[in-house]
Amino acid sequence: MEKEEWILQELQRIYDKSQDYNEVTLVKAAQDIIREQAKRIYQMEGEIDGTLWSPKRWGE
Repeated sequence: MEKEEWILQELQRIYDKSQDYNEVTLVKAAQDIIREQAKRIYQMEGEIDGTLWSPKRWGE
């Protein structure tokens, strides 16, 4: 999580300073991708935890 936050902060710093449309667009897209990846990782971790603790699996 710390790396994600650091990367997002650095990208925001670039975004705030940039006046180039292409660079701003690229930075915004990178931020969106990082946030989406973090969300998916969190969801998959929850799914794994749910599967491991499923009573259906205990009898196997």
